[in-house]
Amino acid sequence: MRVLVIEDDKRTAEYLSGGLGQNNYVVDVAHDGLAGRDMALEGIYDIIIVDRLLPTLDGINLVKQLREKRLMIPILMLSALGTPLHKSEGLLAGCDDYLSKPYAFIELVTRLEILLNRYRNNINTNVLQVEDLQLDRETRIVTRAGKVISLQLRESLILEKLMLNKGQVVTRLMLLESAWNYAFDPKDNIIDKHIYKLRQKMDIGFSKHLIHTVTGQGYTIRES
Repeated sequence: MRVLVIEDDKRTAEYLSGGLGQNNYVVDVAHDGLAGRDMALEGIYDIIIVDRLLPTLDGINLVKQLREKRLMIPILMLSALGTPLHKSEGLLAGCDDYLSKPYAFIELVTRLEILLNRYRNNINTNVLQVEDLQLDRETRIVTRAGKVISLQLRESLILEKLMLNKGQVVTRLMLLESAWNYAFDPKDNIIDKHIYKLRQKMDIGFSKHLIHTVTGQGYTIRES
C-alpha cells in the first residue's frame, strides 16, 4: 500500500514514515499543503494522511480541493484540534476519518486498515458497469469509455435502475418508481421521453447502443 503523508513538522513526518514503513506501507511525504495537493493528484496513492494546520494550504481546504477534483481515495486527518466541532469540520470537508493528537500508533494503523477495507468494498458495490459504461452510485458520475456524460438526476436514477437489473426487462412502472415519488402523476409518456434523452447522451460517438426496447414490456440494458 502506498500512503502520502502531508505533514509540515519534520519530526512528526519522520515518525509517521518510519512507523508506517514497519507496517509494510510505502510512504511519500509532503511538507506543505500545495505540494501535498499536487502529489495527491498524481493518482498513485492508496490513502492519504493529512495534518490540519499546514503552510501554503491548510488541511481543510486541501481536502475540499481534492474532493472537488474527484479524488475519492480515503483521507485521514490528524490534528491537535480535537473538539467535536473541529472533527465535524474535517469530516464535512471530505475526510473519511479524523484522529486527534496525541494518539497511539496502533490506533492509527488500525484506522488506516479499516478505511482501506471499506474503500475496497465500496469500489466493488458503488460502481455499476455495462460494457464501457460506468455509473458511480456515490458521486453520480456517469462515464462511457472514460468520457463523462452529463445527466439530469432523474436520468441517472433511471439508468441506475436499468444497470442494477442488467440483462433483465425493467418495466416503465419500475422505472417510474425509481425516479419519482408515489404522489407523482405520470403524463405524456415521460419514461419514454427520458429514455430517448438518455440514448441521445449515451450513444453520441458510439456505434453500439446499450439500452434496448422490449416491445410491450419496457426496457433493458445489456452487454453484447
